[in-house]
Amino acid sequence: MGHAADVRIAAGAEESWYLEAVFSPGTRLGRRPDDPTIFVQVVEVSEVTTIRVPSGRLVVDSPWPEDDDPELTVRVARELAERIPPGTYRVEAAWTQAPYEFMGERFDGREVAAVRLCIAEAPVVRWELALGVRDDIATIRPEDRIGFNSETNMGSFSDAAAWPALTAPFREFWRGIRAGNRQPRETEGLLDDCFEHASDEGHGADLVTFPAEGPSVVWLGRTASGAIASVAVADGYHVSDRIPPP
Repeated sequence: MGHAADVRIAAGAEESWYLEAVFSPGTRLGRRPDDPTIFVQVVEVSEVTTIRVPSGRLVVDSPWPEDDDPELTVRVARELAERIPPGTYRVEAAWTQAPYEFMGERFDGREVAAVRLCIAEAPVVRWELALGVRDDIATIRPEDRIGFNSETNMGSFSDAAAWPALTAPFREFWRGIRAGNRQPRETEGLLDDCFEHASDEGHGADLVTFPAEGPSVVWLGRTASGAIASVAVADGYHVSDRIPPP
C-alpha cells in the first residue's frame, strides 16, 4: 500500500525537482547571482563517510552549543520524529561548480550544495518535511519550512542516543577558546576538512558534520511504499535564477 503524503509537509514541485536534480551530476541548477552567464552545475556526488545509528533515532542539527549558553551545556538536539532502522548508513555530498573571478583571480566556485543520508536503495518518489519530535503537525501550514538553525554554518547527522558524547569535542573546543587555549578538535577532518567525523565506541555510534548556512530545511525522501530512502539537507535550493523543473 502506498504512502499518502500530508499536504502540510509535502514538498512543492520546484523543491521536489531540486532535491532530485542536485544529486544528478551534469544537471544545471541555475545561474550565478552575480553573473547570469555562468551556470551553477552539479559536477559530482561523492561518498563522505558512513555513520552508525544503532538507536534508529536520528538527529539533524548543529553540533555546537548555543552561542548564548555560558555553561556550554549539551545542545537540545533536533531529533527527527521518524525512526530509521538501526544500522550503518552512507553519507553523500552533492558538489556544484560555478566559476567566477575575484580581484583578477579565477576560482572554480566548487561547493557543497546538498548532503544526504542514504537509508535505502529504492528510488524516492516523494519528498516531505522531516518533522522533529517536538514539532506539532497541527500547527504547520503548507508553506512553512522547518528545520534547524546554525550560527556556525555547520549541521550534522548523528545518533540521538549518543548525542552528548558525540558533540563533546565541540563543547571542549569552545571551552578551550574561552580559556585562551585554541587546540584542534578531537574529530577527524574529511574531504579537505569540509566535513568532520566523530565516534563514540561506548554506543557504537557516529556523527558527521556538513556545511549548513543559516536556517536549513531537512527533507525525507520516501519510496513508493512509504519507507524512508533518504534524509537530505539542500541549502543550495536558494540559488538565484533557478532553472524551473521540466
